[in-house]
This record gives sequence, C-alpha cells and structure tokens, in this order.
Amino acid sequence: MKLHALPFGLLRSGLDSREFSSVELAVSVLDRIEELEPSLSAFITLLGRPDVIAQAERADEELAAGRRTPLLGIPVAIKDNISTRGLRTTCGSAMLRDYVPPFDATAVARLRDAGAVLVGKTNMDEFAMGSSNETSAFGPTKNPWGNGRVPGGSSGGSAVAVAAREVPLALGSDTGGSVRQPAAFCGVVGLKPTYGRVSRYGLIAFASSLDQIGMLSPDVAGASALFRAVAGEDPRDSTTASEEVPSDGGSLSGDLSGVRVGVPPEFFGEGVEPDVRNAVEGAVNVLAGLGADVREVSIGNLKYGIPAYYLVADAEASSNLARYDGVKYGYRSSAGDGEAESHAASRTTGFGTEVKRRIMLGAFALSRGFYDDYYLKAQKVRTMIAGDFERAFARVDVVVAPTSPETAFGFGERSEDPVRMYLSDVFTVPASLAGIPAMSVPCGLDGRGLPIGLQLMADKFGERKLFRVAAEYESASEHHLRRPAALERRTEQEPERGV
Repeated sequence: MKLHALPFGLLRSGLDSREFSSVELAVSVLDRIEELEPSLSAFITLLGRPDVIAQAERADEELAAGRRTPLLGIPVAIKDNISTRGLRTTCGSAMLRDYVPPFDATAVARLRDAGAVLVGKTNMDEFAMGSSNETSAFGPTKNPWGNGRVPGGSSGGSAVAVAAREVPLALGSDTGGSVRQPAAFCGVVGLKPTYGRVSRYGLIAFASSLDQIGMLSPDVAGASALFRAVAGEDPRDSTTASEEVPSDGGSLSGDLSGVRVGVPPEFFGEGVEPDVRNAVEGAVNVLAGLGADVREVSIGNLKYGIPAYYLVADAEASSNLARYDGVKYGYRSSAGDGEAESHAASRTTGFGTEVKRRIMLGAFALSRGFYDDYYLKAQKVRTMIAGDFERAFARVDVVVAPTSPETAFGFGERSEDPVRMYLSDVFTVPASLAGIPAMSVPCGLDGRGLPIGLQLMADKFGERKLFRVAAEYESASEHHLRRPAALERRTEQEPERGV
C-alpha cells in the first residue's frame, strides 16, 4: 500500500482506526520526496528525517490516547513565505536566503496545535511575485504533468508537492491567484478563503490588502480540513474576521437542488483555449445535472481587473519591501561606500528582476502627480468589480468560470513578456480584488493531457457553499483521481486512472 497516495478521507480513517501509524505515513511521504525531489524541486527547505519522525511519533501517542482531530498525524508542507519558528523562511529570494524566523505564523501554530506533521517549506516565485514559479532564486519547480511545463505561481511548489503526492496537504498564499492558478495547472484543489478568514500574522507581506493564506489538496475533503484548522479570528491580525468558521466542509446531499449557479459570459470570450472552454462548460452541465439552477450573470468590469490589480498590488509591494535595506535584516552587499550606496547595492543584488520591476511600478503609481491617475483610479475599479460580484450574488449562490484561460505553458515562453505573463491571472484577480472566497477544482484534461481547473466563487464568508458544490461535483466526476502518469509506479492498491 502506497500510503502517500491515499486520499485524505482514507488517511484520516486509517490513522484513527490504527490501520497504519503516523510514523508509517511519514516514512512513505519522506521516501516519496527523496525519490522525486531531484527532478521536481518542489521544496526549498526540508526538515530532517528525525525531526519529521519525532512529530509523527507524538501524533501516534496522541492517537493511542484517544485524541481525534482532522489533521492529527497528517503530513503538511508550508509555502516558504509563511514563517516557521527555527526553520529557514526565504520567500524564494536571495534577500532572505538565511532568514530563520524566531516565531511561527498563526496558521503554522494552529497546524502544530492540530497535530499536523510539518515536512518542509515549498518553492515559490520570489516574494510571491510571479505566475510560473520561474522567479525563485532557488530555481524553478517542474510541473509533474508535462515535461518542460510550468507549475503556475506563485505557490507552484505547494501545488507540485500535492500533485506528485509528496505530501497530502500544503499551505500556499493567494494574492491574485497564487493558489488557484497553480492548482489548476497541476490538477489539484486550491482554495483562497475570504480576505480576513485566515490570519496573515507571520505571512511575509506582498500586498497587504490582498494577501491570504490558502490551501492545496488532492481533493475537497483535504482542503476543507486544512481550512477549518487554520481559519478564525486572531488578535495579532486586526484584519481577521470574527465570523464563525464552518464546523464541517459542506455535507453531501446527493444533489444540488436549490443551489443557484451563475455563469458570467465575460469569462468565456476571446483568449480562452477551446479545451478549457469545453471542459468548464462540461462541468457546468454536470452541475445542472445534479439539480443546480444555472443562470447567466455578469461581471462586466472583468476587463479592468488586471490593470487595477497590478497597480494596487505593486503599490503595496513597493511599500512592504522598502524594509529590505540590508541593515535591519536581509541580504547586505559589501559594495558601496556610503549608506545610500550600500542600500542600493543590497537591493540590486538581493532582489530578482521581477521584484525590482514591481517595486518600480508601484513606486511610480504612488508618486506625486500620478497617484490620482493610477493608484486611486485602480481602487475605484476595485470597488466596481466588488459591486459586480455583489449584484451577481444577489441572484446566485456560486459563480463558476475557468480558473485560467489556458493550461500550463512552457518554461521561458513568457519570461521576456511581463504583460503576457500577467494575463495568466486574468480570471483569478477579480475574486482577490473583491475579497471573496474562490476555489479551483480539476475538471478535465486538454488535448496534451494537461489539467484544467474549474473556478468556483461565493460571496464573502461563503466557503461552505464552495465546499458543498465542489464536493458534489467531485462525487459526480473522476477528474480529481487522475495522476501524472509519468510519475506513477502503480500497484494493485492504486488502480491506474491517469491520462
């Protein structure tokens, strides 16, 4: 039995029934990582095997004593922009290559309290700025579904670790699609909760009004368990909401009777690959077949989402990253005779090209004479997009759309064309700007055998609606069971379901 390949539900029931131990599961996961990491590079830093086994042993002791929590004994990976006490946290940047936080992020502390077994820190685009995982100072992560294909970004390492079954669950962060887009590219489930659902304490900031810790899992049940473990109000983050966290992930009823599903035509126009359109339309038909009331809604300001997002996000990034001057902390260059020269040299060397591009764009948008024309106007557009969703959710419970207009593209195809790269996020940034929850679930493969993602969006604090619709869709399809066939050495315990 390949324990690392079991779905979340079987992992949970197997641990609770003592069919296998957390130590046995941890060993299976560590062996899988050791086998695949040289080719995938999903991790930047791994805990030592003895440290992981020690966590698993403690989980087994608690299981033997009768403790039962959804994540007890389950291995989890953490994106490398989420602080972990005593474990290097780099943000995928040379600027923080040697940074070891003295504290845990609230999300990490809650995972530890829940009995999860932390395995390591996953690769990412530098400071979460990227849509392909190509901007990491530690090298790119490879998509297990396609030779030479990007995994998406910026949470590419977390998505790949889950897709390749190196770990059952992983945390990522989503600012404009950084959980959902790699989830779609890698054929896994990715959730961006409502802004304020999960504490940002310990999440190294990119764009503070947009950043949100998210979840990646092979299936809806795992994403739901991870969400419920880390969500909730936190006095250390004033932006967290007091809204009650759902106690379950949206129980299955066998159909979607009474659920109103909105389909915005703006997400199905020019630029959407035919295979993507067909797969998503097929998923909508499945929802209708489950009893959902499918109707058209409009997100009329979708076309303004990308420029508004990149103005708001880059402006906030230019402010948040000003602290990295080589003095307080971070990389310090030995070049430069004076303070200003030393700061410039440290930032020039410590930051990569994409980060520097966004700092400059953000500083320009905030500069005197341009603030009203760019940043302020972008914030007004943000309000308009939020209004589009409010009007839609007055008529429907969930909005569905493609997660991305395309499947995973090749390494280097967009490295020299930032605008084309930014357009990868065209369907994910609206939910981020509006602060609403959104989830990507697998809904098919294109003609090249690459995964396609269906995006579900709900009104604020509507995660339970997403879990219900996603779980019902998952139960009526087998797309979440597909594996990157090139990685699998199948056994009788895991029948072939790949391409």
